[in-house]
Formats: sequence, C-alpha cells, structure tokens
Amino acid sequence: MKEKKQSLKSKVTYVKKNWMLYIFFLMPALLLTIIFKYVPMGGLLIAFKDYNVIKGVLGSPWVGLEYFKRFLSSPDFMNYLMNTLKVSIYGLLWGFPVPIILALLLNRIRKEGIKKKIQLLIYAPNFISVIVLCGMVRMFLSPIGPMNKLLGISTNWMTMPAAFRTIYIASGIWQGAGWASIMYTAALSNASKELEEAARMDGANIFQQMWYVELPAIKNIIVIQFILQAGNIMSIGFEKAYALQTDMNLPASEILSTYVYRIGLLNGDYGYSTAVGLFNSVINVILLIIVNAVVKKLNDGEGI
Repeated sequence: MKEKKQSLKSKVTYVKKNWMLYIFFLMPALLLTIIFKYVPMGGLLIAFKDYNVIKGVLGSPWVGLEYFKRFLSSPDFMNYLMNTLKVSIYGLLWGFPVPIILALLLNRIRKEGIKKKIQLLIYAPNFISVIVLCGMVRMFLSPIGPMNKLLGISTNWMTMPAAFRTIYIASGIWQGAGWASIMYTAALSNASKELEEAARMDGANIFQQMWYVELPAIKNIIVIQFILQAGNIMSIGFEKAYALQTDMNLPASEILSTYVYRIGLLNGDYGYSTAVGLFNSVINVILLIIVNAVVKKLNDGEGI
C-alpha cells in the first residue's frame, strides 16, 4: 500500500510540474471528444419528447418514458432483441478465438518471406468496404452463384432466415479476423524466447508450447479485447445487416439498429427511434460492467 501511495504521489507531482505540456498535447483531443462525443448527447432529450422539427428539441412537448413503454410493450420487441443478441453472441463466440488462433499459427512460421505473404493474404479482406463485401456475398450465394454450382443445387440462400446469422458471422470472420490478429502477433513477438526454448528442450510439443508459453504472453490483451467486444454486444454494424436484408429473411435479419433506421429515418418517428437507440446503449453499458466484473473475478482482480 505504501509503495502504491508513493507511486501515486510521484505521478501527481510529475503532472503538476509538467501541466502545461499535458494541456498542450491533450487539449486538441479533449476538444474533439467534447465537441463530437459529449455535445451531441444533448440530442438524447428527443427520446423523452414528442419531437417536432419546427419547434426543436427544447420546444417540443415532454412525453417522459412513453416511447420506452411503447417499445417494451411492442409485440416485435423480443424478436428484435433476440435477433440482435443471437447475432452478437454467436459472432463473439465464433469470431473471438479466430484472430488468436491465426496469431499463434503465424508465430510458428519461421521463414519471414512466407509469413509476410500469408499476412498480406489474410489482412487484405479488411480493406474491402462493407457494401462491396455484401455484394460479393450476394453474388456468391445467388441461385447461379459458385456455392450452388459447387453443391449442384439452385437455392437462394439470401432468402432463408435460418441462413442469415451464419452468412453474417462467417463473412465477418473472413473480413476481420486477419486484421484483428495483428495485435496478438505483435504481442507474441515479445514472448520470452528463453521459455520457448526451455519448453522445447523439455519435450513440449507445439500445442503445449502454445498453451504454456505463448498464450500467457498475450493473456492481458485477450482479456481487454474480450471485455471491449462483450461490452459492444448490442452494437452490431447497421450497414452490413441492412445490406444483407431481404424481404424473405427479415424475421432473422431485423435487428435493433436496422429497426431504428427504419422507424427514425424512413418513417420520421425521431423520438421513438432515439428511445430505442438509447435503450440499446444502456444495455451495452450494463453488459460492459457485468463482463468486466466477471473477468476481474476470473482473472485475479484484473480488468479494465
């Protein structure tokens, strides 16, 4: 405790001595954060008002929690909520381990030339825009696409609600897993070579080396990334879900973000759509706090 207090005092003293330097470097970032992150939060008042464009936010009549009650009592509420949770949770369970596995496999490649070519191959999909990716998926899975020709059938996969989640998650893993593995690859480069050599000399096989030497080296990054991704369970990318939607797969593809878009921008019900978006954000914050608390207990008190 004494060491922690002394360390804290030394940090405070250092900040006091160099406060002008901190202001100089932090002020631009603070101003941008305040202007583009905190000031727009005033628009959340729309969720509690019968918003009228002419009267403005302050002039519109107050309705309190009316929109939240309307959404929670809606017959489609559970369907949209479960669609959002299923896509997010399944995406996290299937997608989170893949970058870690890729990083561990890349770390086993000793020839730099081959390693760089493989990295280029798995990083490239990240630079494809979401809309182009969705177009590629639609073409690949169309009745006359490569998938159906390979299987010898003529199924339109994009019209099947049962296939939507698989398509969404699989395409997301293909696009983002390689790029997400970069930080794990960088962390593994700092792993103890002495421990790896000692494990090899003790007769440890490749999987044992990965489990006992390499995974502990990236443990902290794995924990942080898991907490951040779990805290964003409700924040599914709107563009991709909307671009993959069809009239036939709506029972599985209509999630909260696409519902907000349809109600708010297409139907012009700004107050109600803002309330749904606020509900989504509150659930995200609650999940982030819960996941962080659970990880702290499982990880000897270490979290974000």
